[in-house]
Amino acid sequence: MRVDEFDYYLPPHLIAQTPLEKRSDSRLMVVNRRTGELKHRYFYQIGDFLTENDCLVINDTKVYPSRLFGEKTDTKAKVEVLLLREIKKDTWEALTKPARRIKKGTVISFGDGLLKATCIEEKEEGIRVFELAYHGLLIEILERIGTMPLPPYIRKTLKDQSRYQTVYAHEYGSAAAPTAGLHFTEEILAGLKAKGVTICYVTLHVGLGTFRPVTSEVVEEHHMHSEHYYMNEETANTLNEAKKQGKRIVAVGTTSTRTLETIRQKYGKFVACSGETDIFIYPPYEFKAIDALITNFHLPKSTLLMLVSAFATKEIMLNAYKSAIEKEYRFFSFGDCMLIE
Repeated sequence: MRVDEFDYYLPPHLIAQTPLEKRSDSRLMVVNRRTGELKHRYFYQIGDFLTENDCLVINDTKVYPSRLFGEKTDTKAKVEVLLLREIKKDTWEALTKPARRIKKGTVISFGDGLLKATCIEEKEEGIRVFELAYHGLLIEILERIGTMPLPPYIRKTLKDQSRYQTVYAHEYGSAAAPTAGLHFTEEILAGLKAKGVTICYVTLHVGLGTFRPVTSEVVEEHHMHSEHYYMNEETANTLNEAKKQGKRIVAVGTTSTRTLETIRQKYGKFVACSGETDIFIYPPYEFKAIDALITNFHLPKSTLLMLVSAFATKEIMLNAYKSAIEKEYRFFSFGDCMLIE
């Protein structure tokens, strides 16, 4: 399958540059994945489409303010570093720019020496491995000198850093937000619980596997970077019981989807576990875990667009995107969303 089969033209003005004043005011497109029928609503109406027979699964990962601007200690050359994931205590994989300047042994200083990073390994695609040196708690230092790792298509400054976190973010570990969850408010979650909707949590720390562009021309040749996931016993038991009772499992986001499908594919059921996943979902794929999906509108030719095209069909998805463009939906991280059911 060719990657350009998942291409579409998006007018640049439809790329959302800032979040809406109220999270739940985003628009909601409801897509029937069997018939392709489309409905146009607002996210604050999501409760109209969920019942006590639904189990909503959300990703509680929390984004590090992991975008750092520093300088090489020897030449004072400016460097940008995006911390991706901690391999072991104070040893991190990171994207660097410009990567060609960062060789093994290079030392970078951030925040007037509050944090120093020594390159101990050079990898491909601009990735380097650093050993970090600092005093105190790393998260406190990052909150002081780092910024949220917004995608490159967002060019406006984010005034409120918390708007790039979900309201239920709990476990630090992501280099990007699980953006489908950005539409939820505490009020909406409370309303869903009052309706009898079951809500449970998984964790997938978003990294390169989710947001790295596809560079190959053929879909099957693309390699996903692995990302860490975790499911606790309570969630596993809840989801197994939901399956037994014939309830609908509704994943919030492609990250929750990939976590659920990874575990179900590996064990044949949901189990308390943690591990690394590089699952790449594209058509045709038989979903074993989820029955419905809440997700944002994704970039052309992205692995995320391929995933939703596997859940519905490529034709239905591209038609839905065409409709969204005609109706001037807002796209990508701070944009609108869809429920595919």
